[in-house]
Amino acid sequence: MTEHNHNHDNQEKGFWKSRTGVFLLIALGIGAFLLAFEHRVHIFGGNGFLALLLLGCVVMHLFMHGGHGGHGGGDKS
Repeated sequence: MTEHNHNHDNQEKGFWKSRTGVFLLIALGIGAFLLAFEHRVHIFGGNGFLALLLLGCVVMHLFMHGGHGGHGGGDKS
């Protein structure tokens, strides 16, 4: 009988790159856009403190993780 060698490399690509993960990211992105659009008066109204706070969160995340790919968890020593 012949042996079958099945490479399942596509199963190791992670949740966020799977079909379900991509759909979830798109759905969350659309939901965030609609929520921000409906509440834009509250977000950008007044002195813009909330907008600066949200921007600060994004900037701090990029600096804390070293940009994209900083979540690897590999040992750097």
